[in-house]
Amino acid sequence: MDKDDLLKRASKKELFAKGSIIALIISIPSLAGFFLSWAILGNLIEAAVVGLVIHFVVMGFAIKIAKKILGTKY
Repeated sequence: MDKDDLLKRASKKELFAKGSIIALIISIPSLAGFFLSWAILGNLIEAAVVGLVIHFVVMGFAIKIAKKILGTKY
């Protein structure tokens, strides 16, 4: 599949909307984990490490999540 086929299938607004959804799926769990662990532990450094770990775990599953939710087959 070349670029022309991809551009014909998806408009800029559609790509922006789907990219925003994926960004929210990736960022919300890591921010929630950061703030919850900061409130529970009371230590900013440990909370940052917890948020970072959650962020990379979610990024590892981002392609699978995107395919399930958005139904893209690029």
